[in-house]
Amino acid sequence: MANPLQFLEQVRSEVAKVVWPSRREVMLTTVMVFIMASLTAVFFFLIDLIIQTGLGAILGMAG
Repeated sequence: MANPLQFLEQVRSEVAKVVWPSRREVMLTTVMVFIMASLTAVFFFLIDLIIQTGLGAILGMAG
């Protein structure tokens, strides 16, 4: 096990290797996440509506 000073030096060297995203990249990916989440919500809403309508028709014919 390394001593605390060596550990902190290793942490600093590893953090220096990290490529941090630019502000533009963060904004772009955030917008993409919101768009994909919205599209997914609409998709599942439509699938739910189709299933609900189909089950209503099947149960309506049976009753």
